[in-house]
Amino acid sequence: MTSPADSRAPAPGGRASLTRHLLLWSLGALVVVWGSFVFLGYKTGVHEADELTDGHLASVAALLLNLRAFEAVDGVHATERTPLPGLKAHDYQQSLSVAQWDAQGRLVAVSGSAQLPPFDAREGFIDLQLGTPPVAWRGFSQWNVERNRKIMVLVAVHERDELAEDIAEQMIEPGLWLLPVIALALGLALRRGLKPLYALSDDVAALDPAMDHRLASQNAWKEFESVEASINTLLDRQQAAMARERRLANEVAHELRTPLSSIALQASALDGGLEPDAQVQALGRIRQDALRAGHVLNQLLALARASRAELDSATAQVDLAAMARGVCADYAQAAWQRGDELEVSAPASLWVQGHAVLLDLVLRNLIENALKHTPPGTHIAVQMAEDRAKDSGAQAAWLQVCDDGARPHPEHGGAPPPVVAVDSLHLGHEIVARVAQVHRARFGKAQAPAPFTTCYRLDLPKEGSAAHR
Repeated sequence: MTSPADSRAPAPGGRASLTRHLLLWSLGALVVVWGSFVFLGYKTGVHEADELTDGHLASVAALLLNLRAFEAVDGVHATERTPLPGLKAHDYQQSLSVAQWDAQGRLVAVSGSAQLPPFDAREGFIDLQLGTPPVAWRGFSQWNVERNRKIMVLVAVHERDELAEDIAEQMIEPGLWLLPVIALALGLALRRGLKPLYALSDDVAALDPAMDHRLASQNAWKEFESVEASINTLLDRQQAAMARERRLANEVAHELRTPLSSIALQASALDGGLEPDAQVQALGRIRQDALRAGHVLNQLLALARASRAELDSATAQVDLAAMARGVCADYAQAAWQRGDELEVSAPASLWVQGHAVLLDLVLRNLIENALKHTPPGTHIAVQMAEDRAKDSGAQAAWLQVCDDGARPHPEHGGAPPPVVAVDSLHLGHEIVARVAQVHRARFGKAQAPAPFTTCYRLDLPKEGSAAHR
């Protein structure tokens, strides 16, 4: 059994992980911010160390001037510093050098490893190059109040820089240790924070579209409300579509089962040696059932074409009036043989935006349904027009097929004559409904204008129709 963590592992197709994506972006932002603070901390440490060194030089100079430490020294002495184990050269400024002069510029005392600086150097802080080869020194010189003694305190620049780097590194060192800890804590926090998303993913994966299930996540998070609502809407639509497909499949199976069973029965009867008249009747019944089965199969093919036409072809300008006249001309012979009257009531041209093949299917199915599900002698009319909305000027087209097949007939006691349908009316209407869905149109039974009794109408939306220019 695999754990939820294993189920969220990347698939062989290289699917990216949201957790890894968030962690990398969070760590990247953390490194940028941390690096900025480290850089600023280092610069601040160097600046503070330089100020500390300059302050130390000025303090030592003031201390020696006030203590008059060199007045009791006989002659000039350069005292070397005693090395201390474990103490760096810059620690506590052990390498300070001191030079002292009287008012006439005579050297009174000197201490440290620096070469003797010039007496005429300006008072205050100064950068000097002393010795051979030259070595950079940072110095501070000052006269006493009576201006009879001048003192200069110096420190090597490289030692001052080492002190600054040491202080700056000690300031940023905790951050170096803290970054991995923060990264680990951030990863754990992200994983824990995304736990509701993992639970929602598991709930979605457990859904079975074939079952009447809805997504009922246990995580009552506001951010998931729209996602759960969208998934449940899709499930409802899919389950409704599957229910329609099952009903259609059952109806198609029923429509095919009857003619196929009849064909098998009549074929068995022919093998038994029937009388000539009975053979003619059996052959006629086989022919009729074969045509009925073929018609159902043609309807299924038309339904499949209507389902995929939206993906296979783009819409174009279609003259619906010309198409209706052409389709009615194709069915004129069949209407004449039944004694029906087939007419077209349409403007000279009616241009709409749509799929020509699918609109042709609509007309043919509606006309075929009127021919097959009405008694002989029916008046069938194909009507269409174009409406212009008064508010926006946009155009909308509609077409309808009407018949008077349900009119009362005196020979049948004032009731409509019976009709022997060769197939179901629902299958043809399902095809028209699919075409209407592709065109974002509305299809259904409409109120029949006199003298008609039945009318089916297709309303194309305003955005789905356009005038030909």
